[in-house]
Amino acid sequence: MIFRRALLREFIDLALAVFVVMFAIIMVTQLVRYLGAAASGVVAPEGVIALLGFKAIYYLPVLLALTLFISVLLSLTRSYRDSEMIVWFSSGISITAWIRPVLTFAVPLTIIIAALSLFLSPWAFGKGEEYRQQLDARDDVATPTPGVFRESKHEERVYFVESATGEGNTMANIFVNSVQHQQLGTLVANNGYQEVLDNGDRFLVLLNGSRYDGPPGSPEYKIMVFERYAMRVEPYEAKGEIPQRRSVSTLELLRDGSAASLSEFVWRAGLPLSALLLALLAIPLSFVNPRVGRSFNLVLALAAYMVYSNTLSIARGLVAQQKISLMLGFWGVHVFMLALLVLLF
Repeated sequence: MIFRRALLREFIDLALAVFVVMFAIIMVTQLVRYLGAAASGVVAPEGVIALLGFKAIYYLPVLLALTLFISVLLSLTRSYRDSEMIVWFSSGISITAWIRPVLTFAVPLTIIIAALSLFLSPWAFGKGEEYRQQLDARDDVATPTPGVFRESKHEERVYFVESATGEGNTMANIFVNSVQHQQLGTLVANNGYQEVLDNGDRFLVLLNGSRYDGPPGSPEYKIMVFERYAMRVEPYEAKGEIPQRRSVSTLELLRDGSAASLSEFVWRAGLPLSALLLALLAIPLSFVNPRVGRSFNLVLALAAYMVYSNTLSIARGLVAQQKISLMLGFWGVHVFMLALLVLLF
């Protein structure tokens, strides 16, 4: 029918616009966060793009579910405001006739959301955590941040680099302060670079500088002027962290069978199902009553989405605490929303 083709075209156009806007907002927010962490030396600058990519994949299921709900809601709300619904109703079409085109649009997106939520998002979260740990395992000298005083992960050295270039990994105006055997050592060099030997040992080579050694607070110290000074950089062993449930694959969650694993499964499997129910819920929620106000249905729809999402999160927590069973935690929320959907229709 004509109205089905028109609806599908409007759904797709609006979904693309909504997704692009929300995806851009999320990515800009995360990019600002990672750039701030890179500027302070917490994250290596070369790791920003990779971490941003992993985070984008992780957020995709939620963004697509919200895009599906908003696109259906806004499209049908516009039809009410432009009196198109009155024309369709006058032609003998009931409100249930909108279920088929909405499902035609929602089912493919729901399948994509299910694949992302159950398989790709946990992989992306795990790879992001693994990459972050690899960056943390590198000593701070390996990722110099110009213009920032940094403390080594060994907590025995503080250094400052005024400028650094990628060509030959060279640095200029280097300051290093360390404490060894109750002796305070301060090194100042005009230039320096990093050198890796064949056996894997890494050295920070300082050129044309001075070293000052002596007990802290004592005027007795000695000065050494050097042309070349090689300082061994000890590798940092990052502490092994227990993998988070969000990074464990869905099959491993089911094999584990613990309360924490099942609660994570409730969220992953519930996300595509909630996206499908929200798309159908948008049909009755899109009704605009001129006497109440044009934005009242949007406020009601936002409240319905927040209640659904928060209730699913609460059920996830109750399953983790073993206060309710898996079947009740998973199906209870969705059956309630399905009953509300039938009531609204």
